[in-house]
Parts: sequence; structure tokens; C-alpha cells
Amino acid sequence: MAEEKLTFTLDCGDGKGGDVVIKLRGDVAPNHVARITELAKEGFYDGVVFHRVIPGFMAQGGDPTGTGMSGSDKPDLKQEFNNVPHVRGVCSMARTQDPNSANSQFFIVFDDARFLDNQYTVWGEVESGMEHVDALPTGEPPANPGKIVKATVA
Repeated sequence: MAEEKLTFTLDCGDGKGGDVVIKLRGDVAPNHVARITELAKEGFYDGVVFHRVIPGFMAQGGDPTGTGMSGSDKPDLKQEFNNVPHVRGVCSMARTQDPNSANSQFFIVFDDARFLDNQYTVWGEVESGMEHVDALPTGEPPANPGKIVKATVA
């Protein structure tokens, strides 16, 4: 099977933005990769904002309401913790205190966040376009949040 890639076309405001290409890690998180690709193919992520962007830590998105309090209407996923370290460019699933509550929300790590290792499910790694993630407006939530214009799987 060919390695799948996810592309988020980002609008970061002020004319900034572009494609973020993510290598999907189905080898370590097959169920999470299946969910992310399913949602992307359904258009779920198109227009969804990054509602929590903390410099030096991570950018979080994937909530259709933009509040960080919601997810898709699909059932939550069982955790698939793995040994991929939470370092710059890693994509991991957001969740509540319940380790089996990941749904559609995810985050992309800006810098070393190894304290998250084995507590959150890593499902991908940014291969190109991290400068667009870096350009996302910051805040919790940002005043004018950046968004995913289109999510595509190839």
C-alpha cells in the first residue's frame, strides 16, 4: 500500500498560508489515521479554524464549532499511544482527561513537547509547510483564527 499523505491548505490571514503536507502514520495509529482520512474525505475539516494556538507549544483544530468543545458525530476512538516523540511537526490527537476520548480534534506541535509522549496518540508528521503552521494567529482562541480551507488525502 502506498503511503498516504494529508494536505491541509491553510489560510493564516494577511495573505499568509499555503499547503501543509502531513505523512500519515498508519503504522503506529491505524484507527486514528483512518478517522482523520475519513473526515478529510468527507470535507469535515474544510473551513474549520485553529481555535487554540500557543506559541512554542502547539496549534489545535478540528472542532467544527471553533470552540474546542466539540467534535464529529462519529464515536470516540480508543487510544493508540505509540513511541513517536512529540517534537516539532508532529500531529497528535486532542482528547479530554479520558484517554479514549479522541474524536476529530488534533494538534500540531511547534517545539519539543516530549512531556506528552505516551499520553496522546501521534498520527502524523509534517513533511512540508510547517512555516504555514508557524504563521497561524495565536490565542485561546485567536481574535482572527487561521483555518483549514481544504483538507485532501492522496
